Amino acid sequence: MLTAIIDYESGNLHSAEKAFERMARETEAGAVVVTADPDVVARADRVVLPGDGAFPACAEALRNAGVFAALIEAVEEKGRPFLGICVGMQLMARKGHEYRETEGLGWIDGEVVHIAPSDKALKVPHMGWNDLVIDLPHPVLDGVATGEHAYFVHSYQMQLGDLTQRIAHVEYGGDVTAVAARDNCIGLQFHPEKSAATGLRMIANFLRWAP
Repeated sequence: MLTAIIDYESGNLHSAEKAFERMARETEAGAVVVTADPDVVARADRVVLPGDGAFPACAEALRNAGVFAALIEAVEEKGRPFLGICVGMQLMARKGHEYRETEGLGWIDGEVVHIAPSDKALKVPHMGWNDLVIDLPHPVLDGVATGEHAYFVHSYQMQLGDLTQRIAHVEYGGDVTAVAARDNCIGLQFHPEKSAATGLRMIANFLRWAP
């Protein structure tokens, strides 16, 4: 079993790599590799797309890295389990509106828009710990309950056109999508590698997930 964490120069992947390696050992889920090699991504058993920064820059970097076609092959054609983290989750949407309209992967029926809290005292970016509200059951959230904390750093959120794809949200001057999923794909707006035991549990669940 091989889990590929895609490296498209979208941020420091060290903490994510270490968290996935730790949970892969504990769940006996095989090897974890950080890679920009399209052949490795195409043959991986699971694919993780992290990301920090702006939606357009990350979308462009993903395509320029040469792994875009391999990602489509692994996830769409082969049905491999996929996990998007932070901007990696946002890229699953149909389009993003950060700086300019940018096409996403189209795996989730949603658009990425600026966070606009109803309470003007709330600052953007939404940064720090927030309580998850579980909307729908999902294998990657097994053992995770409403009220558990996750760590967020983001100024844009995914607005869903289909709420059956919203697995969890948080309250930040209105509902903010925290987890979205469809078929063999799931996205986490927060950083599971920085979300203590709750995040590690989700990583372990993903490594066991067989959609």
